[in-house]
This record gives sequence, structure tokens and C-alpha cells, in this order.
Amino acid sequence: MTVGVLALRLMTVALFLPFSALDKLLNFRGAVGQCRSVFKPKPLAVLVILGGLSIEVFASLAILTGIADRLGAVVLAVYCAITAVLFKQFWRPGDFWSDADGQGRTLFWDFLKNFALGGALLLLAVGPDGSHGRDLLSDPLSSTLPYQSTTQ
Repeated sequence: MTVGVLALRLMTVALFLPFSALDKLLNFRGAVGQCRSVFKPKPLAVLVILGGLSIEVFASLAILTGIADRLGAVVLAVYCAITAVLFKQFWRPGDFWSDADGQGRTLFWDFLKNFALGGALLLLAVGPDGSHGRDLLSDPLSSTLPYQSTTQ
């Protein structure tokens, strides 16, 4: 079952690691350019991209390894929400209701995907019934022990 758990965790973070992180590295100039649509000063945009890259790598590794995976999941969930609000502003183009193929609708689906993934990550952090939320608050670096066998 350990391989299955690893595969599911990899599927959960694959968007961030390797794909988004690698895209930021290989197309750093383009990522900074896109970021400047929100953060105008170039040095600030560079810092934001480097921060995002760090979050994508380290939080994903936390989830994959099971080391502080709850905290990693929460950090990625918050990251999803923040990037949705900052970069997926479906309300801005003004064509949401008037053009079914417009930019507003495209951004809307990306916005929802960010929040859906964030919700799945929070589920990983607190458990299916929310009972592990207290564990996260009392010991933020705790692990869900994803690779520990439950059979004796």
C-alpha cells in the first residue's frame, strides 16, 4: 500500500512539483513578467516568484516524504487560494456573462481548480472528519505517518 500512498501524494502535488516549479526555473523571465501584472516593481516580482518556487518545492516535498506533511498541505492550500485571488481574477475581463469562450470563463475555471485543490490539501492536513485539525494546531510539524503500516 505504501506505493499506492506515494502515488496518490505525487498526483496531489504534481502540479507544483515538478511542473510549476520547473516552469518557473526554465521560464523565470516569463514568470516574473506574469507576476508583474500584479506586483509592478521587478524586484518585488522576482521575490514573489522565488517565494512561490520555494513553497512549491518544500511543501510538496513535505507531503511526499510525510515529514511535516500536514503543515506542507496547509501551506500549499493557502498558496492555492492566494494565487487564485491574485492571478485568476475572472471578474476583471468583464466578459464572464457575455462571452462563453471569453477570458473571464477561462479564468473562472482556473480559479475554481485552485480552490478545489486547496480543499483537497486541507483534507490531507486535517483528515476526512477534521479530527486531526487539533494535531496540526498543537504540533504543526507533526506527520500523518503516511508510510507507516497499520498492520502488525
